[in-house]
Amino acid sequence: YWDASHNCSAFVIGRRAELTRCSDDGEPSGTAGRPMLEVLLGEGICNVAVVVTRYFGGTLLGTGGLVRAYGAAVKAGLENSRVAVMRYGTRLRIGTDYSDIGRIQYILGKRGLLQENAEYTDRVSLETVVAAEEEERLKKELTEATGGRAVLEAVDRYYFIDKG
Repeated sequence: YWDASHNCSAFVIGRRAELTRCSDDGEPSGTAGRPMLEVLLGEGICNVAVVVTRYFGGTLLGTGGLVRAYGAAVKAGLENSRVAVMRYGTRLRIGTDYSDIGRIQYILGKRGLLQENAEYTDRVSLETVVAAEEEERLKKELTEATGGRAVLEAVDRYYFIDKG
């Protein structure tokens, strides 16, 4: 918001808060960014950034009022947010014939893995996202269940939101 009086910010990066920063953006020193950062650190969440935008309306809050207002804004934002757990994993493409698709779907369902981008042509192809630490076990189980007929290909590796 370019026309705002202040866009104060704070962020925490890394599981052990290896990198933290905050900005008062023109508010008196220590009255905005630091209280915002303290809320984030107190909640124990990481890899998060917050910005609180304030338009000056003529009412002077004083330093104590600013500290309370900025901290309360971050608390309210967190209360109305969903904290997600990110996991590193692989998008795995599975190709098979129709005779093995039931076994594959059963295994994916048993593990709580979603089936995505299914294509039914002369063969069946589908994708799923699996956590990195589960990938080799899943590949082994699918290979054994299909007698080696399933073709497994890692399409991409990235962080994803763990819905479990």
